[in-house]
Amino acid sequence: MPQIKCLLFDCDNTLVLSENAAFEACAQLANQILEKFGFEKRYGGTELMHQFVGQNFRSMMTGLCSRHGFTIPADEFDQWVAKELDTTIANLRAKAEPCENVIEVLEKLQKDKKYHMAIVSSSAMPRVVASIEKTKMDQFFGKPDEGIFSAASSINPPECIAIEDSRSGATAAKNAGIPLLGYVGPYYEEGQEKLDSMIKLFKEELGAFDVMHNWKDFESILAKYESS
Repeated sequence: MPQIKCLLFDCDNTLVLSENAAFEACAQLANQILEKFGFEKRYGGTELMHQFVGQNFRSMMTGLCSRHGFTIPADEFDQWVAKELDTTIANLRAKAEPCENVIEVLEKLQKDKKYHMAIVSSSAMPRVVASIEKTKMDQFFGKPDEGIFSAASSINPPECIAIEDSRSGATAAKNAGIPLLGYVGPYYEEGQEKLDSMIKLFKEELGAFDVMHNWKDFESILAKYESS
């Protein structure tokens, strides 16, 4: 097995507990839109997340319009999308928290200097920066990379490990030929059924070499993989 040289970390709900804060911001704006167009329905962040998981705000609002039967003029739509990013960033700077035990892991990795470490995310760059600055993880990383999975020729995939919590990120890693470590820590609050489904997804569909429940297990999982 090639020596592991690079660790590629997803940000949202892998390094940083950010999704709840982000969807709170989305719900705030969605409710403003619904009120403006005369609808009584109001969303909480959790409900919006469950109904529109994996979608950006533009897609969410398209779905919202379809579900409630109204249309937002194109120029106004773009204004809401721009406002969403600013609102989300403000919420992340106020509420984002590190995933459990991840800071201790990053501190040790930085001290050991054995691996190159990078954040890989499909989220808007200002959102990622807000998350890692709020949690003081910017001391461990350079600029996050939005395209490293799609530019896998710049790295040797077998020498990397991708740590991902979502289907989309894990699929991107798999398609790039990068060994995958699934992370399911945040799914505990969603119940056993969701947790089990994500473990099954990572192991059976996406070919993860292991599934991590808590960052305190990262060192032993990595050592086991490198010695296999």
